[in-house]
Amino acid sequence: MCGICGIFNYRDGQRANEAALLEMNQQLVHRGPDDAGTLVSDRTGLAMRRLSIIDLKTGHQPLCNEDGSIWIVFNGEIYNHAELRQKLIARGHTYRTHSDTESVVHLYEEYGSDCVDHLRGMFAFAIWDKPRHMIFAARDRLGIKPFYYCQRDGAFVFGSEIKALLAYPGIRPEFNTGVLPEYLAFGYVSSEETLFSGVRKLPAGHTLRLGENGEIAIRRYWDLSVADDSEPRPRSYYVNRYRELLEDAVSSHLMSDVPLGVFLSGGLDSSAVAALASKSRQEPVQTFSVGYAEQAYSELPYAKIVSDHIGSRHQEILVTRRQFFDSLPDVIWHEDEPVCWPSSIALYHLAKLSRDYVTVVLTGEGSDETLAGYTRYPWTVWNARMDAVYRSIIPSGMRALVRDQIQSEKLGATLRRKLEHTCLGRDGASWNSFYFDNFYSAFSAAEQAQLLRPELQRDTVSAYSHSMMYWERSSGTLLKRLLYTDISTYLVELLMKQDQMSMAASIESRVPFLDHPLVEFAARIPSSYAVKGLEGKSILKSAVEDLLPHSIIYRKKMGFPTPWLGWLVGEQLQELEDLLLEPRSMQRNLFRPEAIRRLFAEHRTRTRDNSNRIWRLLNLELWFRIFVDRDSSLLGKSGGSRVSTTLSVSSAH
Repeated sequence: MCGICGIFNYRDGQRANEAALLEMNQQLVHRGPDDAGTLVSDRTGLAMRRLSIIDLKTGHQPLCNEDGSIWIVFNGEIYNHAELRQKLIARGHTYRTHSDTESVVHLYEEYGSDCVDHLRGMFAFAIWDKPRHMIFAARDRLGIKPFYYCQRDGAFVFGSEIKALLAYPGIRPEFNTGVLPEYLAFGYVSSEETLFSGVRKLPAGHTLRLGENGEIAIRRYWDLSVADDSEPRPRSYYVNRYRELLEDAVSSHLMSDVPLGVFLSGGLDSSAVAALASKSRQEPVQTFSVGYAEQAYSELPYAKIVSDHIGSRHQEILVTRRQFFDSLPDVIWHEDEPVCWPSSIALYHLAKLSRDYVTVVLTGEGSDETLAGYTRYPWTVWNARMDAVYRSIIPSGMRALVRDQIQSEKLGATLRRKLEHTCLGRDGASWNSFYFDNFYSAFSAAEQAQLLRPELQRDTVSAYSHSMMYWERSSGTLLKRLLYTDISTYLVELLMKQDQMSMAASIESRVPFLDHPLVEFAARIPSSYAVKGLEGKSILKSAVEDLLPHSIIYRKKMGFPTPWLGWLVGEQLQELEDLLLEPRSMQRNLFRPEAIRRLFAEHRTRTRDNSNRIWRLLNLELWFRIFVDRDSSLLGKSGGSRVSTTLSVSSAH
């Protein structure tokens, strides 16, 4: 595990800027505090920061093949590298290390760009193919590890985090106005673009080839098939087979030469991982949990039940309101973009706690998106059925009138929110409204029209265009289409949160639920087995009944809640409104001030819950101040003094 970065000059063939490469690498020191390495070879520069986990003594990078013609910088873990090693040695390759990175080099020698088909794990890497004067890069199937890049003045620049690219001369942090609608809706950008103009990300399951002429060729090498099994099988088959594959995934993810633990929320997913890790190791594992003083938002009691049940060595941390707000700028700096979910703050503090005990953690990420764990999936299936009946009986004009009445101020915020989730409050003829506005969007298209200045509405694209691309590509039952779309978009952003928050504390996080053979099997489970009523993850619940207490398996999902709504009162709410209406904020010429005032007025009078909308606007403004304005005074309040120091170094450009 590490952070990687590099430079390839394709226009004039000049030697790569070694000073710039070293500064780019310095921005990633939190990802790899144990070691650093660089290679400058003519027009190419490769660098890495290493967090030593496998092959502690000889796993140094950049690493090359036997004759020095192929060089690599690699971020991630290959869980089948021992098997690959045996096969590659049998084919005549010579190893100098015990690291999984060297297997990728030899696979590339054997199979070229098809080397990725042989890898089981999480990864983002770049290979300098010296004889062909070419860069080859790849990102794992589900997007667990990040890969960002930019082309500027004849140079191709890449890195594990955007801040590394910003350290390269000539790359300046400029706002990408075109993605603003998608950010306001979802809180993230699901396409290849980012909030930084000119900075792109390699999509999950894709490879990139860059020749000496500077032309980029991107190829999808993996896509998830959601077709049901061709022959009918009993439910017990899927329960038993899923358990076998999950046990194998957890066992493979325990590979480590350093201390290892589990992030334990007390929910089903992380509890299952912790129980299987304990079973596989046949000894107590380290578990770590985070909560809040506000007990209604804390899952610590459930985590303690699981810890006692499996006999883990358990550590807990409470995040206070003050810590939450003090940490937010540091978390934005680590994520490189505005924070989508308040739970990132808790994860940040959990990772910092864990670093005192372990270097690797397993998490429960990915189960909800692959096994229909969110209530929105079965609810949407049910809602679609009701909508078909509703639309067949009630004329469109009457349905529109009902929707308008639900939006009126006559209804309280709680009742309005519940009705908005039903077919009564949604336009069933518009999938954007029926699904995306229903469960994802802070600002719908209509609300953005009121918020954005008129000139911006002419220069931006639809908030839903990229997500709809995946929706239209999907096939199968409605449930399968929902899962495919979320795995391709929403899940990738969740994984970036997981990666960046863990790496902020120099922790490697692993996600066994996203072992790709397990994901491919889950995609074949018939929809009728996947959910029961309005409850998802039916197969997983049955698969781990012998491992966990019934009260944990079948308790209502909380979903890592935060007291954000409860904190948006009184003086705190006024401070946030003042910040968003400051001349400094308004000079960005994005939003209408009267629309922002209305949001806060509605929230104060409780005619509408605008907590999610306020969160979006606050994070975007803080992002502007940290990255575009280069205001390092906001950073380091949570104890992250290294953050502000690094930003100050970067801002020298």
